[in-house]
Amino acid sequence: MVIPFHDVNPARRTPWVTRLLIAANVVVFLLTPAVTAVGLGTVAVADLCQAEAFFYQYGAVPAELVTNAQLPRVPTGEAVGGACLLGPPAYEKTPVWSVLSAMFLHAGWLHLLGNLLFLYVFGNNVEDRFGHVGFLAFYLGAGYVASYGFALGFPDTVTPMVGASGAVSGVLGAYLALYPHARVWSLVPVCLFLPLRLPAWLVLGSWFVLQYLYSIGYGATDGTVAYLAHVVGFVFGFLVALPWRRPRPRPHLGPPPPRSWGWGGG
Repeated sequence: MVIPFHDVNPARRTPWVTRLLIAANVVVFLLTPAVTAVGLGTVAVADLCQAEAFFYQYGAVPAELVTNAQLPRVPTGEAVGGACLLGPPAYEKTPVWSVLSAMFLHAGWLHLLGNLLFLYVFGNNVEDRFGHVGFLAFYLGAGYVASYGFALGFPDTVTPMVGASGAVSGVLGAYLALYPHARVWSLVPVCLFLPLRLPAWLVLGSWFVLQYLYSIGYGATDGTVAYLAHVVGFVFGFLVALPWRRPRPRPHLGPPPPRSWGWGGG
């Protein structure tokens, strides 16, 4: 897939909400056990178990979302003999609120930076069209729709979902609906990565097709990624943004040439 890094689509207002979301995701990641669990070199089993327990407590577990009840047994954060212990949860968890907290959690640096890159490139223009408050409500709404969409598709899944990808997918869908002909500088894997300026409909359309194919099990290599959440979030964002579309201005052809009333020569 191509990697977008800049769009030629200036915004009229400062994207304060987009910047705040990016900063919040970075700060939360630095404060979570995931930083230790994905550190360089050998990682202790105890650190991995603590991170796993943290994600079960604050991540969105599809089985919990569907039933609106906590799992009876979850990782406790303790490690014995190289394995993480399971036991009754020592906390009260409201599944619907776990979707909100899960949107600001990430499992590693690559997970975090990938989501924030797409939010940085495409979020400012969507915020420009929706307004600051409207964009924040839209972003959070897309995250909820994506999470519950995945939970309904895989109601027996007990692996927690974390990450902003569902909400960011909604932003991508909205951008495609609002600015399909905007130009996006992207790195295209041709031998090496070649920078090309491509239309948004090609960059985001190809991204969506890949996510859809992965969601139905075609070509996916990572079974831990909730591709269906990406698809649901993208479609939600696209449909919500459709009423906000503006017609493309017709090219100005100038005044018509003066009409000649004389006889034409041979």
